[in-house]
Amino acid sequence: MNITILDCYTDEASGLGVPPYLGTYPRYLFGKFTSSGDSVNYLTIDDLRLWKQLKGVKKEPSVKEKTNIYVNNLTKNKAEETLLKTDLLIVILGVHVPGKYLTAVPGTLKEVLPMLKDIKCEKILTGPAVFGTQLEGGKSFEKEDLSLFNEVKDYTYAFDELDKYVVEGAGILNQIPDKRVIEIETSRGCKFGKCSFCTESIKNKFCNRKMEGVLEEVVAYYNSGARYFRIGKQADFYAIDRPIELLEGINKKCPKIEVLHIDNVNPNSVVSKDGEAITKAIVKYCTPGNIAAFGIESFDPEVVKANRMNTTPSVAMKAIEIINKYGSERGKNGMPVFLPGLNLIFGLLEERKGTHQKNMDALLEILDSGLMLRRINLRQAVVMPGTYLEEHGGNKFLRKNKKHYWKWRNEIRQKIDLPMLKRVVPVGTVLSEVYTEIYDGKTTFCRQIGTYPLIIGVKGRIPLGKKIKVKIVSHMLRSLVGEVVTLK
Repeated sequence: MNITILDCYTDEASGLGVPPYLGTYPRYLFGKFTSSGDSVNYLTIDDLRLWKQLKGVKKEPSVKEKTNIYVNNLTKNKAEETLLKTDLLIVILGVHVPGKYLTAVPGTLKEVLPMLKDIKCEKILTGPAVFGTQLEGGKSFEKEDLSLFNEVKDYTYAFDELDKYVVEGAGILNQIPDKRVIEIETSRGCKFGKCSFCTESIKNKFCNRKMEGVLEEVVAYYNSGARYFRIGKQADFYAIDRPIELLEGINKKCPKIEVLHIDNVNPNSVVSKDGEAITKAIVKYCTPGNIAAFGIESFDPEVVKANRMNTTPSVAMKAIEIINKYGSERGKNGMPVFLPGLNLIFGLLEERKGTHQKNMDALLEILDSGLMLRRINLRQAVVMPGTYLEEHGGNKFLRKNKKHYWKWRNEIRQKIDLPMLKRVVPVGTVLSEVYTEIYDGKTTFCRQIGTYPLIIGVKGRIPLGKKIKVKIVSHMLRSLVGEVVTLK
């Protein structure tokens, strides 16, 4: 059977599959069907857009234009040729955590459905969209007619089954012309709680993948040429099966790895009896610029309680101190080795004007203490089906506080983000391993590869895909302005 996997990119509370990240969904499906003897091709939503919207012609941007990130991540395959010989089309789609991306745009149901209606083959929809999807914060999930699909299916394989064919999935790299960050899954569900807005506890009961299977997958992709990895598809890295042993194993078996980062971390685990030992191992074995993303969501105790969140402001503060204690030293690429990042959500149950002040007070305390935060992610909640938030309030608080959101957001950006960024990356800092990615007029935007890398604007149109060193000369609210030191 000729099977085509169409990757429209995914973003979830646990797991990222938006380029330059290569998520788990396409890799697992590629390995499963390849192992079964099927012919499997991989396409992205960018390939489909190039065919359907631009008739196969990709134009280079003029000096006044921005790189078209809607068709920026193409495979080696041609969408029209591939889909004409396809028997089964598996569409991977869904965003549960809306974000902004430098070089890619996830597909939505509204966009994708019209482009697929005249393709004659069996069609299956999978990915986070099975549970609901929304690309923009502050809204409920997309409601579209899915009758175009023969089946809407959750391809969630048990870890024991997954480990049998996950190595075969590395063959997908042969169809991708550029380098990707391989997103590695280590667990499912959440060990600590059932936050009102989160879909993780709905989709899966908590279970860990055996460390040996994780290590085998990393080694398989490393041997196939991958050099960038993020152990990011889990609710809490500190709670996975033998995290220290895993990092030691990767370090030993993948000696030329260029990026090894993590993502989600629960502050409760950082302050636990094993927390400091795991923190030290991350500092030792991972590469600089690493971030522990804390799902704080709110520093307001009333909001924390109403939304059944599993950490408290005091625990969060202690966890921030521990990560800074071991990870604040600057690494060889110019970035601090390992820092915390905070996620805050607006539109949660019992949110009020005083909530913003509670958040500001806590953030000012962190700033005034001399500690560092690598990022503060601010977003409006998405009301997903089946969540506690949907059942007990829906978008009530989103509507109630909508007029305040941008004011609150801007205050955090101005009073916290900007001075914090100047602390983390002072003027004069030289950052290495910086890759040029897109143009916007006469400015080249670039960044290091890794977890939530900082965007750096450099004057002039530098050839894309080049590795450069950049000296930081000034700061924007969440990004940097630099000048080229060397060009390779």
